[in-house]
Amino acid sequence: MTDDSQNSGISFGRGAETSAKGPIIPKSPTEALRPERVPAPPRRSRKARSQVVIFLNFLMTMVVAVCVIAVAVFFYAMSAYQNPGPLATNTNFVVRSGAGLAEIAGSLERNGIITDSRIFRHVTATYLREGESLKAGEYEIKASASMKEIMDLLKSGKSILYSVSMPEGLTVKQMFKRLADDPVLEGELPAELPVEGSLRPDTYKFSRGTKRTEIVNQMAAAQQRLVDQIWEKRDPDLPIKTREEFVTLASIVEKETGKDDERAHVASVFINRLAKGMRLQSDPTIVYGLFGGDGKPSDRPIYQSDLKKETPYNTYVIKGLPPGPIANPGRAALEAVAHPWKTKDLYFVADGTGGHVFAATLDEHNANVRNWRKIEAERGEDPGAAVDAPPEADPDAAAAKKKKS
Repeated sequence: MTDDSQNSGISFGRGAETSAKGPIIPKSPTEALRPERVPAPPRRSRKARSQVVIFLNFLMTMVVAVCVIAVAVFFYAMSAYQNPGPLATNTNFVVRSGAGLAEIAGSLERNGIITDSRIFRHVTATYLREGESLKAGEYEIKASASMKEIMDLLKSGKSILYSVSMPEGLTVKQMFKRLADDPVLEGELPAELPVEGSLRPDTYKFSRGTKRTEIVNQMAAAQQRLVDQIWEKRDPDLPIKTREEFVTLASIVEKETGKDDERAHVASVFINRLAKGMRLQSDPTIVYGLFGGDGKPSDRPIYQSDLKKETPYNTYVIKGLPPGPIANPGRAALEAVAHPWKTKDLYFVADGTGGHVFAATLDEHNANVRNWRKIEAERGEDPGAAVDAPPEADPDAAAAKKKKS
């Protein structure tokens, strides 16, 4: 019985091993606890084990990683570029002429206007199209301005503008002194003075770093355009033959009166005297002949003795126009000479109110002069001075009168 059972069990067990489809036979506790045999993984193909494939896989992984990092850096840079900057208050920033993007970015960071010069430099380079650049000048940077706002401002060229004013009637030398004294302008003035009368009086705007020669060239070009424009439309019957004579007479009118409503009247007096061959007898020509472009000292009047001093510009001595302008005339004086009033007046003298009184005859003029002398005496002014008061005896009129008799 025992042997049969054992034989039977052995035989039964073998049957379980040999037949997968046979009845389920319980295992012994030992067999149940024994780990089952795990099937071995399939062997990799030769293609999968290739070094080229391994390298390509590594390369692809690196490309993906670099792309992820690049995207992250891009979004960080763009965010930093457009976010408010560290500047607490408005400040001025100067971009020197010829400065490159790297220099500008570094200077912005050193001055605490931006946080990262590398971000500003690289992102700005992507914004600038071909031919665009950050322009030289002095700029006002607003508090908390972003790098994008700063880039737009520097690209626009809307820098802080300064100005220098050149009133009508200044000489070239006096204009040069104003340019030399301006603390914002840079560079030397031309060694040779331009021709008197060739610079246009006006207010000129400029940015920091502008050269003085640039302003001079601008003034000269503006005056040339103005003179040409007015000369072409002048009255046809003027006793003036050239542009140079035109500017010369306009400079005399400019120095004789500062009143807009008098310039054309003063011009008519000089035009009438030229037409009659009379001396112009203009006090400002005496001043220019004595002091040149430096101008008369403010405490130095014109004396009667000055009227007889022979200089190329003294129109009390010479006939006709002086050899050149005595100042730089403005538009109003040029227009007055191009279109003078139609009068018979040959004389004028100061009226004591800042203007002049005009006369067609010597007798009327002498009466006006006596009235002016009376005003001077009441004011306690130097009786020897002859400012705005030509001599009562006009040598040309006296000679003409003697000839007739």
